[in-house]
Amino acid sequence: MCQSVRVAKVVHIQSPWIGILKNIFVMGTLVHICFALVSDKLYQRKEPLISSVHTKVKGVAEVEEEVLENGQKKVVRRVFDTADYTFPLQGNSFFVMTNFLKTDDQVQGLCPEYPTRWSLCHSDRNCKKGWMDPQSKGIQTGRCVVYKERQKTCEVSAWCPTEATEEAPRPALLNSAENFTVLIKNNIDFPGHNYTTRNILPDLNITCTFDKTHNPQCPIFRLGDIFRETGDNFSEVAIQGGIMGIEIYWDCNLDRWFHRCRPKYSFRRLDDKTTNESLYPGYNFRYAKYYKENNVEKRTLIKVFGIRFDILVFGTGGKFDIIPLIVYIGSTLSYFGLATVFIDFLISTYSSSCCRSHVYRYCKCCAGCSVNEFYYRKKCESVVEPKPTLKYVSFVDEFHIRMVDEQLLGRSLQDVKGKEVPRPPLDRRDLSRLPLALQDPARVPGQPEQIQLLSEAVTPPSGGRPSWCQCGNCVPSQLPEGCGCLEELCCRRKPGACITTSEPFRQLVLSRHVLRFLLLYQEPLLVLDAGSANSQLRHCAYRCYAAWRFGSQDLADFAILPSCCRWRIRKEFPKSEGQYSGFKSPY
Repeated sequence: MCQSVRVAKVVHIQSPWIGILKNIFVMGTLVHICFALVSDKLYQRKEPLISSVHTKVKGVAEVEEEVLENGQKKVVRRVFDTADYTFPLQGNSFFVMTNFLKTDDQVQGLCPEYPTRWSLCHSDRNCKKGWMDPQSKGIQTGRCVVYKERQKTCEVSAWCPTEATEEAPRPALLNSAENFTVLIKNNIDFPGHNYTTRNILPDLNITCTFDKTHNPQCPIFRLGDIFRETGDNFSEVAIQGGIMGIEIYWDCNLDRWFHRCRPKYSFRRLDDKTTNESLYPGYNFRYAKYYKENNVEKRTLIKVFGIRFDILVFGTGGKFDIIPLIVYIGSTLSYFGLATVFIDFLISTYSSSCCRSHVYRYCKCCAGCSVNEFYYRKKCESVVEPKPTLKYVSFVDEFHIRMVDEQLLGRSLQDVKGKEVPRPPLDRRDLSRLPLALQDPARVPGQPEQIQLLSEAVTPPSGGRPSWCQCGNCVPSQLPEGCGCLEELCCRRKPGACITTSEPFRQLVLSRHVLRFLLLYQEPLLVLDAGSANSQLRHCAYRCYAAWRFGSQDLADFAILPSCCRWRIRKEFPKSEGQYSGFKSPY
């Protein structure tokens, strides 16, 4: 089975407009490549950073809270400093408390559970001894006791009194925390480039505060300003808490001629902003302060609401390296082929609807279509892979040429259908090689011929007309049975006149004057002696017939001549021994 493979063919089109268009594309591609090379620093070897972060939060807040003293509630003012509202976290994070709920003087014992729909009861049957619930504050004892007035709940073994389920105070108790500041120390290292630096400059003003426009390199941040950068309100977030991301991006150019390695700060809200719609809004946790009173262990349970700040450090450091530059240049060379692809697309548009329509000759684009069609014919050419088993045959009563594979032959070549191949268009430039007069010159009586012919012409072997012959002039194959399928070929597919009786055959194939001229045209100093004249003329006649009937030299090299034509040429230019070798592939 034959398969087609498309390969590139270079065609030089001498057109100023196409040349200008191609140059515009080439220049545009070159500008884009150079711009990307410089702007993205593609000539550098990039390496990710290794980072460490340390933070310090500073600020003081005053809080008014209610305490129970001698059975009476009393408002107490209390000052919170760094040790009160900050908590150590693992990783690049820190936490600032903004709101809290307290449960004072808890001791281990038995007490009623805080009223919820799971803990309310009417009798002991509603309580199950030893039962624990993830939402419960302790382990049920199986008794139903009074919580307050007529309200009863299941008794539990827990820290008593149990924590009340209350809403976080509004406004937040530490609402003034928006004025707190945090100092971020960030050290980075690029091991591959042997480079280390930090975000704190040697001449840092310790009184500065980060400002995206006026002071973008200051590592001291006001918490309220961080939330303003993300479009959030600190006072609202402080009630339930939240998570804020501080991004530090390092884009370091470590080349000596343009060294720059400074961080860029940005901020991003990381938790769910729709706190009213989420099931568990904000950010909170519980912790306890333990102490002893009269040898009784007690604790103060605190539910803390606040903001967790996650510091995210990322970036790369680049330094010139010849290998990435060579790789980039090599990978971008193919971009210059885009101009050729675009020009090829324009040329291929000759088959547009305008050109295919029946008003082609009247439309305005007919001139452009004809030019494109001319370019397309010059650019595209079908070439069949040359292989020894590939053969071509041509019948005078068929316009196309048939391609057959000798390996698939199991019978006479005359009966094989083969694949239809379009006949190449006639190239009239080849006719310029022919002499002006195709007729043999008249023989002058008494003057000997220039080329002395051999003895009598050899006639084809005798025998009856073979069954595959359609013109009546073919001769049975001389090869052994089973080996002569390539010689069993007639000039016609259907019965009719033989091509050897036509005037073009006599003028183009059998004319001694034409054949001699072609031989001398190729080799002007060729000596046509009597010993080799017939052999040279005979093979030249073979080539003339193949070029006439098959057009392309690529097809003619694998052409099979019909038996009638072959023996007619042999009769005109016989071999003295009368033995002929037959078809030989040039490959």
